[in-house]
Amino acid sequence: MTILNKVARAFQTSPQSILRESLRTYLKQKLIHVESEMFILAKKYGVQNVFELDAKVQQGLFHEQETSEDYFRMDYLETEQDKIKHLLDTL
Repeated sequence: MTILNKVARAFQTSPQSILRESLRTYLKQKLIHVESEMFILAKKYGVQNVFELDAKVQQGLFHEQETSEDYFRMDYLETEQDKIKHLLDTL
């Protein structure tokens, strides 16, 4: 008997239910981490998203070379956020 089956039996639930809830918890934790990192970057530049950061660079409020690393990081994080939210919706 696997540990999953032992836990399921102890809590009188199905292994699938435990797996689903474990995945949901894991994804929520990942989402919290991603969103906290996004918040830090957004606060640094006074923006809500990567598009606003790009607009501020285009307006000359920030130099492209000083924001490029954060720009790509924020873009990546927004993509991860969308992916995690989609996965949570499928559970």
